[in-house]
Amino acid sequence: MNKKAIAAAVSAAALAATMAGCSGGADAASAGSNTTNCTNKIVHADAPKVSVWAWYPNMATVVDNFNNSHTDVQVCWTVAGQGGPEYAKFQTAIQAGKGAPDVIMLEADQLTGFELQNALVDLSKYGAGDVKKNFSAGSWKDVSQGDSVYAIPVDGGPMGMIYRKDVLDKYGIKPPTTWAEYETAAQKVKDAGGPAFGDLGSNVPAALTALMAQKGAVPFTYDLADQKNISIHLDSQPAKDVLNYWAALVKKGLVATQDQFTTDYISGMIGGKYATYISAAWAPGYLTGSGVGKGNEKGTFAAAPLPQWDPSNPVSVNWGGSTLAVTSQAGDQKLAAEVAKGLYADDASLTDGWKTQTIFPLNQNVLKSDAFTNNAVDFFGGQTANKDIYIPAENAYKGFSYSPFSVYYYAQLQAETVKINAGKVSGDEAATELQGIMVNYAKSQGFTVN
Repeated sequence: MNKKAIAAAVSAAALAATMAGCSGGADAASAGSNTTNCTNKIVHADAPKVSVWAWYPNMATVVDNFNNSHTDVQVCWTVAGQGGPEYAKFQTAIQAGKGAPDVIMLEADQLTGFELQNALVDLSKYGAGDVKKNFSAGSWKDVSQGDSVYAIPVDGGPMGMIYRKDVLDKYGIKPPTTWAEYETAAQKVKDAGGPAFGDLGSNVPAALTALMAQKGAVPFTYDLADQKNISIHLDSQPAKDVLNYWAALVKKGLVATQDQFTTDYISGMIGGKYATYISAAWAPGYLTGSGVGKGNEKGTFAAAPLPQWDPSNPVSVNWGGSTLAVTSQAGDQKLAAEVAKGLYADDASLTDGWKTQTIFPLNQNVLKSDAFTNNAVDFFGGQTANKDIYIPAENAYKGFSYSPFSVYYYAQLQAETVKINAGKVSGDEAATELQGIMVNYAKSQGFTVN
């Protein structure tokens, strides 16, 4: 199958998989340079305008910061949905050949599928290299293919472990530093009649994939320069080890199986139903911004590094994070690239983002600043979690090789996790099933699987 056919097959399947999990979102702005549906105020009416789709809670502030400081270009911003709903609308615009914005916010794990469809602009020819120094090697790898750069990083999710100090103190447990210690601690709490030590939510496949990578799994190897070929190793021993580990915790009743990002889960986390939360640097904002807590949970929690398999060889992994990409439908690609590089990159916007716990910024100008590094995080009772946990984790992150069909893969991993949680399959069996499903799917889309 040729390149065009592969892209078409991937796009159709991605759209179907994405829309299946969509909830509604705001209507999109008009296509490309048509910026009649701006959510924000245009400060300099005579300046050329660049349309942007982005969903972060403080985007209104970010866009105002940009427009107030630029006379040469103005951003026309619209929310086209958060995550999946936006991707579905973008996919529809790609297939129609119109309707996309000039600049779009995309999670890093979604870039490859859109790159394959020629829907994104290679920013290396528009000065992306000028800002490369602002980011860690790992975060830059996530937006790159060889010498090509398809997006500018905004924020990320270096992973760590949030824990309830009161629960661990009650049972005389120190924050586990290895996964073996984690299981031992979980058993001790269970034996004493305490809460679930953690949670294996089926609806967080990206987090589970990151944990596989921490063990050494490389689920996918894909190079845009060799578009027909892909390597899939979802049944590697490291992947099986991770799935078996969590399956065993579930079987022993040491961790819960509640879906995350729900009111029940958040209230349970805040209320002490779970002793730990294996998550990312953005998690405190997610918990405090939910409206579920009453404020007295602050100081109850602390952060620790992600438990390791081999403490002598620690591995940092990432969950989540977004980028700004220029679409191939942009009316002025060079001008749109300037917006992608400059929007959410100024000190005021980045500071607002991390102080409100909306984002964990990837810009090294922030990561090296005294204010961010030494910030006493209120949610963690004044702990300097950035300096102690999240900045080291981000700077040690090496990047990840994403597949061209992340949406479909996540749906299949979620289905296998449901089976694990129900005791219907072992970790080995889930890995074998997942491998077969994804190999068959890739072949059906025209790929040669190595």
